[in-house]
Amino acid sequence: MAETLNFTAAARLSGVSQPSLTRAIRRLEDELGGPLIHRDGKNSRLTGLGLDVEAEFRRMAAAMKSVRDHSENWAMGRHRVLDVAIAPTIGPKGFAAFFESALAEVPSIEIRLHSLQANEDTSEVLSGKYHACILPRETRQERKLDVHPLFRERFVLGCSANHPLAARETVRGENLLEFPFVDRLKCEFRDQIFDHFARRGALMQPRFRSDRDDWVQRVVADGHSICILPERSAIAHGLVTRPIDGFVLEREVVMATVSGSTAPVEIRKIAHLAAGYAWS
Repeated sequence: MAETLNFTAAARLSGVSQPSLTRAIRRLEDELGGPLIHRDGKNSRLTGLGLDVEAEFRRMAAAMKSVRDHSENWAMGRHRVLDVAIAPTIGPKGFAAFFESALAEVPSIEIRLHSLQANEDTSEVLSGKYHACILPRETRQERKLDVHPLFRERFVLGCSANHPLAARETVRGENLLEFPFVDRLKCEFRDQIFDHFARRGALMQPRFRSDRDDWVQRVVADGHSICILPERSAIAHGLVTRPIDGFVLEREVVMATVSGSTAPVEIRKIAHLAAGYAWS
């Protein structure tokens, strides 16, 4: 009905009689507590509730199709889709080449990448939402997970290629106070970064904050602002990185999968390839 906005055409496409379709829509309206369709002769149209409900039903239909596809692929041993979530603070540098090599090694799979949300962690792997997560190593240990180390990366200064600090091989901490600082709100080590410089009398005063790394990097690359970010995360054109004298902070990026034979053989193969990949 949402597609045709015509009861006769909708009934024909649905393979039911028009009275049956009308009664079914009436029952749905009674259950939901409001009209779904403005009935105005030939000018029928969805109400606001109808538009919202139709969007939700489309999402449900897509989810059901995905469930059926996964179950059929599992039963028949056919093409499998692997859902991999990546923490938003991890840049794509190096991953394109890895995934290309992984797809060549395991031609029966498709990799679907997701952004790991702020309230999500490796628990989403245990719940089955994702087959794997790529994220900074968590402090808590989970025996039901296999955690595969990928690489370590330093936190460094980010600035534009034309910035005065870009001419130096190493930047001193006090030099950072001379320029506007951009705060990466989703940085997992944000508190440690501020504490490090505060203990040395360098109080960072952010002039711009964002939870989107692409905005942070663009602001820095296009102006005189600076930021601190993982060295592999710098992807904006015109953004360069420099080490900071006396500032030693790094993180380990890992891939987490369900441990043991309960994990699909394909994701175990991908994790094995990732652990042995030459990320440097």
